[in-house]
Amino acid sequence: MREASVGFQCPECVAEGNRTVRQAQSVFGGRAVATPRVTWTLLVVNVLAYAAETLSPGPVLNGFAMNSGAVAYGEWWRLLTGAFLHAPLAGGVYMITHIVFNMWALYAIGPELERRLGSLRFLALYLLSALGGSVAIYLFGIAAVGASGAIYGMFGALFVVARRLGYDARGVLWLIGINAVLTFMIPNISWQGHLGGLITGAVVGGIFAYAPAKSRNVFQWAGCAAVFVALVALVLLLPPYVYQIQIGLPG
Repeated sequence: MREASVGFQCPECVAEGNRTVRQAQSVFGGRAVATPRVTWTLLVVNVLAYAAETLSPGPVLNGFAMNSGAVAYGEWWRLLTGAFLHAPLAGGVYMITHIVFNMWALYAIGPELERRLGSLRFLALYLLSALGGSVAIYLFGIAAVGASGAIYGMFGALFVVARRLGYDARGVLWLIGINAVLTFMIPNISWQGHLGGLITGAVVGGIFAYAPAKSRNVFQWAGCAAVFVALVALVLLLPPYVYQIQIGLPG
């Protein structure tokens, strides 16, 4: 027996009562988030991938970095794994700023978006944005590493979510504008990955934020599936512009 507000209840009664209690939800339909576990998990995965890359840069980069030529020859996993790698320290100590900036952005923005969307929807946003950035890199026939597609996807989704909730989105626009300027000012940054991630994130954010309440779950997940299919179709139907083998830096 378990103590209850009135007397005692059997464990089966407590379990049955819990099933009838409506779960708290986030603003756009996901389960309410107290601790942004997906954000922290993504941070850890990125850091661990960077540690592996630093200890063994050749095998990791050659096998998992985003490379249009390799993807064109069937190495599809690079479209996603490349988004968890960053500029290697072998290129100079300053290269660490690549992962530092991306992880700072994930730390600063991720928890807010995860609480607004719910953990599963936030994960879908992150992965689809990462894929959108990689697809844009693929179509321009270049090679790159970095989580920037996913990060810019969060920027795009944050802008859409802010507008949907009636918040002042000018701060997000400034954030996007400043990073856009840096994208074109700093050498060897893949603007393609940034743009692909930004557009994908804005689209996915719009799907989550503007889904009709009566069919929210169906609309949201069907929309995410449609975005995924569209990205895959772009890779299957359109050849990369030109093949390059040299690893680049997407910023």
